[in-house]
Amino acid sequence: MSTPYDQQIEDLLAEYRDAREQAADTRQQINDIKVTVTAPRQVVKVTVGAQGQVLALDFPTAAYRNLAPKDLSRVICTALEQARAKALSQVMEMTIGKLPKGVTPADMVTGNFDPRDLFPKEIELPEVVRDFVEHGFGPRSGGRARS
Repeated sequence: MSTPYDQQIEDLLAEYRDAREQAADTRQQINDIKVTVTAPRQVVKVTVGAQGQVLALDFPTAAYRNLAPKDLSRVICTALEQARAKALSQVMEMTIGKLPKGVTPADMVTGNFDPRDLFPKEIELPEVVRDFVEHGFGPRSGGRARS
C-alpha cells in the first residue's frame, strides 16, 4: 500500500545520497587544483597543488643565470608563496559555505579526511520508520504500520 509519505521518504533518501556524493566530488575538485605562478622576467615558473605541494619547478628562460644564488632562492620562495596562496584561495572559494559541521578548510586542503566518512553508507532508521517504509501506513499491534 502506497502513501503520500513514500515519495517524501524516497526524496529525502535521494537528497542524502546526492549530498554524500557531492562531498566526494568537492574533495576530487580540490585534489585537481593546480596553480602556476611565473616570477618577473620569467626567472622561474612554479606549479603547486591544493595542499601547497610543489608539482613543478621550471626555468622558462636563462634569466636565472644572471642572479646570485641568494637572489634566485628569494625569487623561487616568493613564487612558491604566491602559488600556495592562490591555491588556498581556490580551495576556500570552493568550500566555504559547503563545509559540514566540524570540518575546517585546513582539513579539506590537507586531505585529513574522506568526506564520505561524514555520512554513513547506510541510513539507520528506527524500526517504526523502517516498518512504515516496508509495509505502508496504518495502525497495527505494537504501534507499527500494518503489512
